[in-house]
Amino acid sequence: MHDHGWLWNEAAGKGSVEPVTLILAHGAGAPMDSAWMDDIAARLAAHGVNVLRFEFPYMAQRRLDGGKRPPNPAPKLLECWREVYAVVRRHVAGRLAIGGKSMGGRMASLLADELGVDALVCLGYPFYAVGKPQKPRVEHLAGLKTRTLIVQGERDALGNREAVETYTLAPGIEVLWLVAGDHDLKPLKASGFTHEQHLAAAASQVAMFLL
Repeated sequence: MHDHGWLWNEAAGKGSVEPVTLILAHGAGAPMDSAWMDDIAARLAAHGVNVLRFEFPYMAQRRLDGGKRPPNPAPKLLECWREVYAVVRRHVAGRLAIGGKSMGGRMASLLADELGVDALVCLGYPFYAVGKPQKPRVEHLAGLKTRTLIVQGERDALGNREAVETYTLAPGIEVLWLVAGDHDLKPLKASGFTHEQHLAAAASQVAMFLL
């Protein structure tokens, strides 16, 4: 499946556990092979989760011509997700989960029930635009049926703990809060935690949730 320009991290030591594959989409500003995406994919594979990454059309185009461009409109992003899922479903055995970083995870959450995926994983969910917690993008999350794990930094500028805990989320949604973490799950130094610890905790929790 490499001809689609996708990246595949194979699970280490799968053993007798039924394989689970997580299709992981990138956020609005960084490609599928950003340092952050490489890091989390490698950690998940080490925990026994197959990780498949792909790029939305605007990011693939950016790679070709080097020009910065904004994300495609939502319908185009969702269409891309549907196509990727359909191809992967034909080629990959076992359980299949979808998710992503920030925007990639939000788009996945809009399709999770429609696609009938086994699980949804959102890393740094953009609950609202910066500075607009009073305009949350959570309507669909109240009725989501897919079992979901959201890993969120407590001081995420797109969804801090104080604001998010006032929203109505479906009972099947678990939120893992990382102390003093930002949108990249990076904590304040004063918290006593390191970025490395938070990324390790995120990967470990996601793997436990999926496996």
